[in-house]
Amino acid sequence: MKVAIYIFIAIAISLIIFNATKLDFENLFVGDSLVASISILASACVIVLMLILMASHKIKRKKK
Repeated sequence: MKVAIYIFIAIAISLIIFNATKLDFENLFVGDSLVASISILASACVIVLMLILMASHKIKRKKK
């Protein structure tokens, strides 16, 4: 499970980097730049959720 979490985090980071190259800072919320902005936000949410999942697994192990 721990390896899968790290894989998801790595994929999310690579998607953030890829979508950051698609951003047009002149028109941030228009066209392809809007899709890239939403994708960056979604990838950041995945990273936060995976870190919360890792913390909950640590707490569960310590509780036993």
